[in-house]
Amino acid sequence: MINSNYLYTGLCGLANAYRAGTMAGHLGAAVVAGFFWSEDVQLAAEVERGVEGELERIKRGEEAIWFDAKKAGVTPQQLFAAPAQVDATTAEVASLADELSKNGPKLIESGHNTIFASIAIRALTKHPEHAKPEIVAGIRSLIAAFTNAYPGRGYYGKARGWQDGDKVELPADDGFPVYRNLQELADTTIAELIATASMRRRGFGGLWHVINHAAAIVELDRLGYQDLAARSLPAHHHHIRLWRSLPDVSDEFDQPVKSEHDPLEPVYWQGQLERDQAKLTHRIKTLYGFNTLSQLIADDATLMQAKDALLYLMD
Repeated sequence: MINSNYLYTGLCGLANAYRAGTMAGHLGAAVVAGFFWSEDVQLAAEVERGVEGELERIKRGEEAIWFDAKKAGVTPQQLFAAPAQVDATTAEVASLADELSKNGPKLIESGHNTIFASIAIRALTKHPEHAKPEIVAGIRSLIAAFTNAYPGRGYYGKARGWQDGDKVELPADDGFPVYRNLQELADTTIAELIATASMRRRGFGGLWHVINHAAAIVELDRLGYQDLAARSLPAHHHHIRLWRSLPDVSDEFDQPVKSEHDPLEPVYWQGQLERDQAKLTHRIKTLYGFNTLSQLIADDATLMQAKDALLYLMD
């Protein structure tokens, strides 16, 4: 298993993220997600070392695109610093779900509010020794900072450019019924991955966030927050509708390339992975998120198709 120190370090990254802005949560969330992936999947030792190498790059601030360190007054490396003083008591993890209930039922920043909160709630529920007041309070501040943010934005080609999600006009009836349960959430997300991974759509967090947003809702349900998970389903449904509204802009940009190797194979981590365009943090979170959703897919043929399509996100 990946070293458990990454769990606590990642939680510190999440707890300090509000100091730099909501998007700074990418860093800590990815480090925690890397640990989770090794909790959920039996990884070869060489794969674990490969993942830890990526987590070290995140901690060093190699993907420092999420905030202006000079303006924020905090560096990516400083986000991972442990609190100077740690209270011996523990705080209520449920308070994070309470905070998320204020904005989780809405699509905000391509689902980042739900993704970051779910990762933190799982970490502190399964590893309560880290649920210290300083950690919980910081993560609660991060979740609260998403309130009133916009849904995200998407690119609609040269003529229209980038559009904020709340300005995009969607058809009143597109024949896409609201989810009735988590199974429909998972089935829709996996089908969307299979259908669109080879396209070049830009915006609303890409398939990375479509997958991780769905996985976050599934995790909330598994952790005992069934009502919050159910109330979060419409946000993901809206996320899919916005994603489907995006055109394929392969004529403007390079077409997606499929990875030659599966991330479960040691050789994958020995290659020169691309780490631009947020791939350093999103690759790790999506491996964790995809595994979470895959547990709800019973059809072997569908799962094999999904694993093949995932390789487009792993190049």
